[in-house]
Amino acid sequence: MSDLDIAFLSVAELGARYAAGTLSPVEVAELHLRRIERLDPHLRAFQLVDAEGARAAALTSHARWRTGNPLGPLDGVPVTIKDNVDWAGLPTRHGSLTTPTTPAAADSPVVARLREAGAVLLGKTTLPEFGWKGVTDSKLMGVPTRNPWDLARSPGGSSGGGAAAVASGIGTVAFGNDGGGSIRGPAALSGVFGIKPTFGRVPHHPQEGFFSTIVAGGPMARSVTDAATTLAIMAQPDDRDWYALPPPPHDWLAGLHPRLAGLRIAYAPNLGGAEPDPAVRSVVEAALDRLRVAGAEIEPVGPIFDPLKPLFEAYWTGGMARRLRQIPRERWDELDPGYRALAEQGLALDVTQIIAADAGRAALGRQMAAFHRAHPILLTPTMIRLPPPVETNYHHDPDYDRWKVGIPYTLPFNLTGQPGASILCGVSPEGLPVGLQVVAARYEERLVLEACLAIEQVLGFGPLHPVLRAQLERMERG
Repeated sequence: MSDLDIAFLSVAELGARYAAGTLSPVEVAELHLRRIERLDPHLRAFQLVDAEGARAAALTSHARWRTGNPLGPLDGVPVTIKDNVDWAGLPTRHGSLTTPTTPAAADSPVVARLREAGAVLLGKTTLPEFGWKGVTDSKLMGVPTRNPWDLARSPGGSSGGGAAAVASGIGTVAFGNDGGGSIRGPAALSGVFGIKPTFGRVPHHPQEGFFSTIVAGGPMARSVTDAATTLAIMAQPDDRDWYALPPPPHDWLAGLHPRLAGLRIAYAPNLGGAEPDPAVRSVVEAALDRLRVAGAEIEPVGPIFDPLKPLFEAYWTGGMARRLRQIPRERWDELDPGYRALAEQGLALDVTQIIAADAGRAALGRQMAAFHRAHPILLTPTMIRLPPPVETNYHHDPDYDRWKVGIPYTLPFNLTGQPGASILCGVSPEGLPVGLQVVAARYEERLVLEACLAIEQVLGFGPLHPVLRAQLERMERG
C-alpha cells in the first residue's frame, strides 16, 4: 500500500490496522507530517503545525493500542483544527494580524473532547479574517489557501484550510465551524463531506455574543461514516457553553444505515431565489437521476421563501461590529478592507434592526418546520458555482456577490439552526467537484447522515476521486 493510500484510510481502517499491529499511530502521524511538509507549500492550508505535540500524542496512542486499551475509534487518528478555536499552548489567531500571539490558556470544548478520545492533533488550519468570507485568504497568511483539485482555485471559506487539508489526505478529519456556510461551502468546493449540525449540538467556548447563535461546529471528512464517528465525540457535553443542547444519548449515532427510499424528498434549485450556474445544475441533476433510479422519491419544489439578505445582514455585520469594537482603533488599518467595511457598517445598527432580524429568524424557523412535515429531507446544490479563482475579491468583485453567489443555499439553515450537510455528487467536465446539500429539521442529524450514507452508496465516490488522485500525484512530484 502506498503512502497516499495510507493517508486516505478511514477511521475504521486505521483502527483495524492499529489493532492488528500492521500499522501504528506513530507511522501514521509521521506520514501526515511529511505530507504537510511536501504539500502545504502548494496549499497553504496550515496556520500552525504542532509536530512535537502530534508525535507525543501518537506515541501514547501506540502504547494504548499495543496493550489493547484504545480510548475509542479516534485513538491515533490524525485531526486538524480551525484556527478560530482555542488549543491550549497555541495562539488563536482568527486569521487576523490584530489578534495576540499569546497562547490559549485552555482547550476549547471540541479540542478537549478530541484529546480525551486519543486523536492526534496535527495543527491549526487557515481561515479568512474572523471567518468573514467564502474564500480563504488573509493579511496574516499573506498568501491564499488553494484547492488541491486545482491550485488556481479556492477551496472556499471560511473553513478552507481544513477542507483543503482533508481533501489532500492531510488529517483524516478536520474540525470547522459554520456561520453562513463555512463548513458546507468548503466541503462542496473541495470535494469532501461536511456537516453543520443543529445549533448547540457541539459545545463551543468562548462565545461571541448574539452572532454565535448562527454558528455551529462540526467535522469535515472523506466519508459520511468518519464524520458521524467524529461528530458523536464532538457533541459530548461541556458546561462552559450556555447555548449547548442537552447531551444526546451516548449511542445517538450508533447503527446508522443508508436511508432514502420511502422518504418524501424535496429538491429546491431556486431556494430563496437562487439560480445555480448550468455547470453546477447539470452535475447535481444527473446525480438526482441516479438517486431516483435507486428508489428515491424526489419532488422539485419552488423557492420556499424569499431572499434573506435583510434578515442575515444585521446579524452578520452586527457580529463583525462587536469584534471591531474590541480592536484598538489605531489597528483598524491592519484589517482586511472588506471585513472592515462590513464591520463599520454594523456599527450603525440599532436595536430595532436586531429585534426585527430575530423575529424574522423565528418566522423562517416556523416555516421550515412546517415544510419538513411534508418533506423530511430537502436537497439543494451546496454552492451556486464551481470553485472560484483563488484571487477572487469577495467584497468588491461584482461577479461574485456574496448574497447571490456565496451563501444563498447555506445561510438559511444557520438562521434556523437546522442540520445540513454537503456531499460530493459529481465532477464537472473541467474536473472540479460539485456538492449536494442535504437538510432536515432541527435535531435530525441522524436523518441527514443516513440520507448521505445512501447518497454515498448510490453515487459510489470513494475517499479519493481519480481526478483528485492525479492532481495530488502531480503535486507530490513537483
